[in-house]
Amino acid sequence: QVQLVESGGGLVQAGGSLSLSCAASGRTFSSYAMAWFRQAPGKEREFVAAVTWSGRYTDYAESVKGRFTISRDNAKNTVYLQMNSLNIEDTAVYYCAADSTPYLGSPRRESYLYNYWGQGTQVTVSS
Repeated sequence: QVQLVESGGGLVQAGGSLSLSCAASGRTFSSYAMAWFRQAPGKEREFVAAVTWSGRYTDYAESVKGRFTISRDNAKNTVYLQMNSLNIEDTAVYYCAADSTPYLGSPRRESYLYNYWGQGTQVTVSS
């Protein structure tokens, strides 16, 4: 069983920055592909960013490319999402997700492929 706990959400003005963290339990975190998703009110959950088990390869949604950075520290069992130049459209609940199945390919965007999820952390961007 894997438990994921997100932190770092909050209220920020447009143009500002926030850094999210996701701490994972389990001794095999370093073998998991990890991702961030978000869900805004009245909208479906959408992919934000993903990173492979090694941290070498990343992928981003077009809407956040160049502004957000996903990274991981396998020694700390933690994945991060650095968010810069935030805008109102970034307001959402952000979820950390883990794919514990063996996979050595490129980062994946499909939410159904991730079998563990955190409880989410609220990010609110004000004008």
